[in-house]
Amino acid sequence: MNTILEYLSGPALGAVIGYITNDIAIRMLFRPRKAKYIMGVHVPFTPGIIPKEKDRIAQAIGNTISENLMNKDVLEKTLLSDEMLEKVRDAVNTFFNSQLHNEETLEQFAAYFLTEHEINDMRSSTCDEVAKLITSKLRDKSIGHTIARAATEHVVEKTRDSLAGKIKADRLVEIIAAPIQDKMTQHINQVLAEQAPVMASKIVENEGDKLLRTRMCDLFMGHEQQLQQAENGIVNVYRTIISNHLPRILQSINISSIVEKRIKEMDMAEAEEIIISVMNKELRAIVWLGALLGALMGVVMTVINV
Repeated sequence: MNTILEYLSGPALGAVIGYITNDIAIRMLFRPRKAKYIMGVHVPFTPGIIPKEKDRIAQAIGNTISENLMNKDVLEKTLLSDEMLEKVRDAVNTFFNSQLHNEETLEQFAAYFLTEHEINDMRSSTCDEVAKLITSKLRDKSIGHTIARAATEHVVEKTRDSLAGKIKADRLVEIIAAPIQDKMTQHINQVLAEQAPVMASKIVENEGDKLLRTRMCDLFMGHEQQLQQAENGIVNVYRTIISNHLPRILQSINISSIVEKRIKEMDMAEAEEIIISVMNKELRAIVWLGALLGALMGVVMTVINV
């Protein structure tokens, strides 16, 4: 009986020691979280390895993620995959279809994304730009000439009909029409030069208000072909942005810096909880592996001592 206990005590003691030492070693990765001192003398292995090397670990993880997991090639391959492009297309299509039944006005819809002040500023600036463009076109002297010519030709045709059969009627009409057209051109150009800004602003403002009061479903209804073109255009824009601007986007985001900063700001209790929740199975395996190795060492020592 004593012989059996002697054979079993070595492996059992080795297993217990291996289990306990590995468990303590894992705990010492995280604890203590601050350096300890006894009578002013620093206690070795405090703080734990992870709290002590937190900044270096944060930098290493940030660099690893940035260089190997979220670099240009990996992200571009993922973001431009057929599956991702189909998701973008489905999202756009879903949005368009939902708007076919949306009875909100354009102004109400915009309020989800913009404040009332921003909407008013956008409406005002857009109206101003469009009004300026229309004003510049109306002030073009060719506009007055075109209007006067069309009006004169219309009057000439009507006059010819009423003077039909009269001697030299056509010639008389042409002689009178020429100076009338010139005078009319001058007058129209003058009116447009003076009134174009007011006319353009009034037209644009009225149309802008009408557009904002238009229901979303009315904007989308009956434009299936244009919506399909818009869907293809949005997907192409997305593809172009990823292909041509991803390096600049990654540089501006600086993933490495973000990850490093977030880890440095993380409380050690939170970090410990995250790591253990992710690797609990593996850490437990290490503890039990320590018990197994301890037991094996106990068997070896028992055999040697026999």
